[in-house]
Amino acid sequence: MPDEQIIIIGAGPCGLAAAVELQSVGLSPLVIEKRNVVHSISQYPTYMNFFSTPANLEIADIPFTTANEKPSRLEALNYYRSIALRKNVRMHAYETVTAVEPQPNGGFVLRSHDRYGEGRQYRADAVIVATGYFDHPNLIGIPGEELDKVTHFFREAHPYTGMKVAIIGGSNSAIDAALELERVGADVTVVYRGETYSSHIKPWVRPGFEGLVNKGRIGIRFASRVVEIGPRTVTVERDGVRESLPNDFVLALTGFRPDRAFLNGIGVTMEDEGYPTFDDETMESNVPGVYLAGVVASRHEANEIFIESGRFHGRKIAAHLLRTGKIRAGR
Repeated sequence: MPDEQIIIIGAGPCGLAAAVELQSVGLSPLVIEKRNVVHSISQYPTYMNFFSTPANLEIADIPFTTANEKPSRLEALNYYRSIALRKNVRMHAYETVTAVEPQPNGGFVLRSHDRYGEGRQYRADAVIVATGYFDHPNLIGIPGEELDKVTHFFREAHPYTGMKVAIIGGSNSAIDAALELERVGADVTVVYRGETYSSHIKPWVRPGFEGLVNKGRIGIRFASRVVEIGPRTVTVERDGVRESLPNDFVLALTGFRPDRAFLNGIGVTMEDEGYPTFDDETMESNVPGVYLAGVVASRHEANEIFIESGRFHGRKIAAHLLRTGKIRAGR
C-alpha cells in the first residue's frame, strides 16, 4: 500500500492550484483524477468564453496570456494542462477514489479503481477533496427526465439545428445556450421559475437576449416550471395552468451539487443549506485532516467564476498543515 503525505482528489483548476502550492512548501502531493486533467472545463460548451479575465484564472504564479479580454475554453484547457506538465504534478488520471477511511491511529486509507476496474489502496496523512460538482446535476424529479432527449449539459448548438428545444433554467448558462441555439436555427423556449430575468445575467448579454425575445425569435415562460417530459412534448405549468409544447430536446440547465454520499462516507457533515462543513480560514472539514478545495467549498451555485477564489484554497491548506505539524515538509 503506497504511503503518501497528502492525496488530492480531483484535478480541476483548484485541485491543480493546491498541488502546486503544496509543492512550493516542500510537500509531495499525489493527485487522483477519475477522468482527465481539468475535466470540468472540457465539459463546458465548446465555444464558451469565461466571464473572468485571464488574470483572475491564473494559478501557480504563471501568467495566463491571451489576446482576448475573456479567455476561451480551449485557451483554458491549454493553460491548465501546461501547468500540470511544467510543474510535474504527480497525477493518476482515469482513476476513481471510491472511499476515504479515517484510521484510529491517524491518517487515512483510500480505496480506488482504475479504468479497467482494478482496485488500489493508499495510505495518506491528509486528504484534499477537490472534486467539483459537475458530475452531479440537480435533478428535477419529474416524469420523463430519464429520456434520452434530456441532458443536463450543453456542449454545442449544431446538433439542434431545426429542432424544438426547451431550456429549463434562467442562469447565464441557459441564456448563453439559448443564444447559440437561436443562431443555428433551433426553435428555442426558455422555461424559468423566476418572475423576470435573472439579475445575474451578464450585462453585456442581456440586451441582445431580450431583443430576440421581444422579436419572437426566442420564447420564454416566466414564473413557470416543466412538470412532465414526453417523447414529443414538454408540459409547462404556471399558476396551476398547464401547457403542452411540441418538443424534440430538453436542456435541463438546473445547476449542480456536491457528491454528498461520498463526503458523508468520509464523515463530512452537511450544513442546513446542503453544503459541506468546513473552516473558511483553513479549509479543513469537520473531519480532522480532510480539507476541501474549489467549487465543492463554494456554498453557492457552482460555476467557473469560482476559480477566482478557489485557486487560493491550497495556500490556506498548506499553511495550516505546516502550522499544525500534521505533515512536515521533506518528510
